[in-house]
Amino acid sequence: MKKLKRSARLVEMTQYLLNRPHTLISLTAFADRYQSAKSSISEDLAIIKEVFEEEGIGELHTLAGAAGGVKYTPKMNRSEALTIIHHVCRQLEQPERVLPGGYLYMTDMLGQPTLLSDVGRMFATAFAGAEIDVIMTVETKGIPLAYATAACMNLPVVIVRRDNKVTEGSAVSINYVSGSNKRIQTMSLARRALKEQSRVLIIDDFMKAGGTVQGMMDLLHEFNAMVAGVGVFVESGELGTEERLLEDYVSLAKLTAVDLKTKHTTVVPGNFFEA
Repeated sequence: MKKLKRSARLVEMTQYLLNRPHTLISLTAFADRYQSAKSSISEDLAIIKEVFEEEGIGELHTLAGAAGGVKYTPKMNRSEALTIIHHVCRQLEQPERVLPGGYLYMTDMLGQPTLLSDVGRMFATAFAGAEIDVIMTVETKGIPLAYATAACMNLPVVIVRRDNKVTEGSAVSINYVSGSNKRIQTMSLARRALKEQSRVLIIDDFMKAGGTVQGMMDLLHEFNAMVAGVGVFVESGELGTEERLLEDYVSLAKLTAVDLKTKHTTVVPGNFFEA
């Protein structure tokens, strides 16, 4: 590319990093790209690093040595995340969102690119220290959340199906018990979709008792894969007498009360904000 003025180079370099999270980029690659000395590139990166950290955009890690370079890790600071989630909670408390069984209508919210990007950054922040190879979710409403998280972590997405698709070849299917209604259901995953020994981050849109997430965890055992973490957009609080099937998870919002007659609900920030 043509040689740029420093101001233009800073803008272009920032965009380049934002589009390549968790990717190691050498100083040589930057120097060649912008036709600039490595010393100038280092000064530019120092400025970007300072702005990223002060504005809560993320972290810029520098790795020394011949094979070194810089790596951008997207993150979101607590105050910004809390502001966003408080707004989400107010939206989720709208009476018209209450569905039979104590569920909430969220499909419209999960179609908002800005919100999905924010949620992806929150999950990326929550699991920044975990060693993860792939993001997993079950069709269908969890798919946008999984891809938003994967975009921030530069990871592939694996989608668990409710039934096997002929176009996906041979698959592993299991039966699991829904934690909320105790019904036996089926989920499947194509054998080619996941490598053995993979470390998997499970992302789901709504968790009541955790039956679906537990089903995905059981499915992972069939692939000799490991659960590196579980993230849910909204969890159900004390709703009925069902027993939670798992304890180790991160939630961004929690439905703590719902009255099916008056359609009054209470939604608060999830356990991500408790630490």
